[in-house]
Amino acid sequence: QVQLVESGGGSVQAGGSLRLSCAASGYTYCMGWFRQAPGKERVGVAAINTGGSVTYYASSVKGRFAISQDNDKNTLYLQMNSLKPEDTAMYFCVADPVRCSLVSTNFDYWGQGNQVTVSS
Repeated sequence: QVQLVESGGGSVQAGGSLRLSCAASGYTYCMGWFRQAPGKERVGVAAINTGGSVTYYASSVKGRFAISQDNDKNTLYLQMNSLKPEDTAMYFCVADPVRCSLVSTNFDYWGQGNQVTVSS
């Protein structure tokens, strides 16, 4: 069983930046971030495999968000720049021991979620 502990959410004005962190308690092959805005479906934002050789980004965040990891600390990061009001959502850290993608059903482990609010 892998536990994921997230931190770093908050409120920011449009154009600002935030960084999310996620510490994992056990082995994971792939870690990533999903988000869910009120009244909308949960969607994949970014994912990365162990070693960082494979990354996935949603088209809506490509060029603005960067996913990275510190393998020594078993911690995942999401640097979010040029934030827009439409980025407002609950952000969830995810992990899986086998697969890597932006498909939510492929991830066995989910964090508790961290709110990100971007005001115009």
